[in-house]
Amino acid sequence: MIDEELVQLLTPEGERVVHPEYESTLSGEEIFGLYRDMTIVRRLCNESTSLQRQGQLALWAPIQGQEACQIGPGRALAPMDFTFPTYREHGIAWCRGVEPKEMLRLFRAVSNGGWDPYKYRHSVPTIVLGNQALNAVGYAMGIQRDGAEEAVLTFFGDGASSQGDVLESFVWAASFNAPVVFLCQNNQWGISTPMSVQSKIPLYHRAHGFGFPGIRVDGNDVLAMYEVSKRALENARVGGGPTLIEAYTYRLGAHTTSDDPTRYRIDAEVEVWRHRDPIERVKSLLVHEYKMKQARFDEVAEEAEKLALQLREDVLAMDRPDPLSMFDNVYADFHPLIEEGRQEMIDLGVTGGAH
Repeated sequence: MIDEELVQLLTPEGERVVHPEYESTLSGEEIFGLYRDMTIVRRLCNESTSLQRQGQLALWAPIQGQEACQIGPGRALAPMDFTFPTYREHGIAWCRGVEPKEMLRLFRAVSNGGWDPYKYRHSVPTIVLGNQALNAVGYAMGIQRDGAEEAVLTFFGDGASSQGDVLESFVWAASFNAPVVFLCQNNQWGISTPMSVQSKIPLYHRAHGFGFPGIRVDGNDVLAMYEVSKRALENARVGGGPTLIEAYTYRLGAHTTSDDPTRYRIDAEVEVWRHRDPIERVKSLLVHEYKMKQARFDEVAEEAEKLALQLREDVLAMDRPDPLSMFDNVYADFHPLIEEGRQEMIDLGVTGGAH
């Protein structure tokens, strides 16, 4: 039985669903492109987990099971849109063109960010829970004042939905009708806190209380995630204001590599969601409706493996940075106090990279 509150265009078995308001506009090759994206991102994520377990990364935040929540919206973005992620949006970074090795620089502890946000229209990871939502609304208000037809997309999890920063960002977005789309990846667990403890109603209903629309989507359905995100972003660009998208999904792995989900989740629950895998779902559609041959999928798997091995090589080659580089990107322009601190480090003889 289909949840009437849930926008779904593809069942867990890969069969089409007729929805009264949304339909898939993608061709078979475009859908295959989404499959490729999800497969590669999952393989890179698994390699990153292995690197952390081997002591090569300080931390890693896996996204296994949540790939559709990111690849769908990521491919719905226009080139000039801007995105504000948490520390888990590796799929969005991939869609924005960030190189895999750049995604890991922060987790390797050789950078405070990893890339130039303006180059990719994608901000660096935000560790402080919910802070990116306020940053996104501020940026969106700037877009309004510039008169640009652009949109902002920001992400947070069900745990962060209880943070003051997120709720304050709703107030500002509604008050100024800001061109921002909030995407909550409701993966059922705020670390070890179940969703039932955080909210007595579906999260998307919260948007109505702030004065803008909310919608719940099957977060494991990449077609639905693409279409709903595309419409919300288009609405934002033309002055329609904010939208909250609740992507109803599940994280199959740990919250981060410092977490042990077996201490608070039962195996049976995880197994239910394994059968709703977003990658296998779209693969089933491609096989049965578009008659895709196994050779196409094998090519993607081979490409993903090569990228994962290259990522490992790139990470192991990352040396400790020059300590003076900590001063380089604090402000956009010259600041006397920053330069004073830099000079003090130089006077102390603290320079050089790997040592």
